[in-house]
Amino acid sequence: MFSERYSKAVKEISFFSPGLLIISLALILITGQDFCFSQSGPDRGNHSEFYGGKYNNSPLGENVFIFDPSMDMNEIQTVIDTLFARQSKRSSEFSSNRYALLFKKGTYYLDVKVDYYMQVLGLGDSPDDVVIEGAVRSNTTHGNSVLTNFWRSVENLTVIPKVNSTMVWGVSQAAPLRRVHIKGNLQLFDKGYASGGFLADSKIDGTINSGPQQQWFTRNTEFGNWEGGNWNMMFMGVPQAPDENWPEKPYTTIEKTPLIREKPYLACDEKGFKIKIPEIRKETTGNGWSGGIENEKTIRIDKFYIVRPETDNSATINKALTEGKYLLFTPGKYFLGQSLKVTKAGTVIMGTGLSTLIPENGTAAMEISDVDGVMICGLTIDAGKTFSEKLFVVGEPGSHKSHSKNPLFLYDIFFRVGGPTEGSAKMCMEINSSDVYVDHTWIWRADHGNGVGWEKNRCANGLIVNGDNVTIYGLFNEHFQEYQTIWNGNNGRVYFYQSEMPYDPPTTESWKHDGVNGYASYKVSAAVKSHEAWGIGIYNVFYDAPVIVDNAIETPLNLEKKIHHKIIFWLNGNKESVVRSIINGKGGAVNVSNRKATMD
Repeated sequence: MFSERYSKAVKEISFFSPGLLIISLALILITGQDFCFSQSGPDRGNHSEFYGGKYNNSPLGENVFIFDPSMDMNEIQTVIDTLFARQSKRSSEFSSNRYALLFKKGTYYLDVKVDYYMQVLGLGDSPDDVVIEGAVRSNTTHGNSVLTNFWRSVENLTVIPKVNSTMVWGVSQAAPLRRVHIKGNLQLFDKGYASGGFLADSKIDGTINSGPQQQWFTRNTEFGNWEGGNWNMMFMGVPQAPDENWPEKPYTTIEKTPLIREKPYLACDEKGFKIKIPEIRKETTGNGWSGGIENEKTIRIDKFYIVRPETDNSATINKALTEGKYLLFTPGKYFLGQSLKVTKAGTVIMGTGLSTLIPENGTAAMEISDVDGVMICGLTIDAGKTFSEKLFVVGEPGSHKSHSKNPLFLYDIFFRVGGPTEGSAKMCMEINSSDVYVDHTWIWRADHGNGVGWEKNRCANGLIVNGDNVTIYGLFNEHFQEYQTIWNGNNGRVYFYQSEMPYDPPTTESWKHDGVNGYASYKVSAAVKSHEAWGIGIYNVFYDAPVIVDNAIETPLNLEKKIHHKIIFWLNGNKESVVRSIINGKGGAVNVSNRKATMD
């Protein structure tokens, strides 16, 4: 008799590989193992025996699986299905497993199902170098919606979808699609509601259908047509963006992206692994690769220190940084006794497979000096059980150096306070340097999971910006106990904002300050002279106390008209709760009988 886990894994076998069932059953009978590898513990796999290390025996560690088109497609499908079966369990939302699936140049015939902590990467110089015929997809695997489909990504490849010519990417936060070419349609939902996402530097030949997606940010992407839209759909540098007609239609359209350096990416050639650094581009529309790739910098892998969860700690990682090495984090969780110190200009740090940093002794996970050209990509940062003042710091307090000729870039940086385990901090990210560009971040005080409660996962603020000329493309920031976002620097710009206020203030009185009811989600300080934001969505669920909030947004009076396309929405909760205004006492209120309010 097969065990229950074998039976469940068999059920996940792809319909694209009819012979795979027989092969998989034979492997189970012969090896007595879960598709040729055993699990050494509930949160960590030991994959050294996976087809004799055929797919995960590289310098990037056993949680990185590298595929070549000359390999047996049935075997590759088995590997993918086995990982998916593990990562799609309800308990996997906060597991410690982390995986990266890397595809070398060529064509594959596969059903690539993506779930928690799975990153799918093509290793070509162009997305068109790696082609997957069949499917790459994120579906509903438990429950009736994709509201918790977090922490996964697909980058740098082409998909030719075989089912209705449509790729299904049903996700909410922290699940970016980057640098993809879909030769068909793209569906941004599966069953039930979906709550936001990020698409950049891509091309979709057909139609994008957002369905019940509540909000979505699309940057520098080309597509045939866009269908749908609920509350806050934003397009930037998108030639085919739907016509803007706010608030009758929930669309905000910015014709050009003012400045961007697309996210660095991992590639492979006959010499081995390399990291490609796209050039800085200004006033752009469309993706950065369709017309050919020029002026990209190449860094060979030997310039990187390969960071492994089995052997590395803050001392070894900091030693590599002081020696001038770049960092490539392999998939895993990293418990840090000291803060990682980034002091050298031009340092590149790349995480794979949702690599996660956790400070153990009340320090920040990472501190970046006020230097030029630093690039940080693809890291998740969890608050530790010991309280930290800050989890991630860019520049020292009081920094005033200009980086306009060589800005700092942060890509796909995700924060969690609670959720995996109990943790606390005063704030998640503080940006003190000027000329910083953030390209997609989700900053989350957990509303569910482990260690969750008003007195458990304590954290006042998600983001505080003190530097000047800071720009954010896609800011998701929610559930913190005071202001979600505080902006103290001048000439800041935010393109797309998604925020839920905290669900759990215990009493009405406990969420008052200085004679004001509640805390605004988006706060621009009184001393700020210039600031602008577009597509600001703020949502409310107060499950416990009948919470009263005076303002969803607070700014100096002269900056009110610089906050464009604002929406607040009463989602659920205590029927006596109310948000009284959108901005500075102006705009409609939302409550149980009037759930939506908008302003230009």
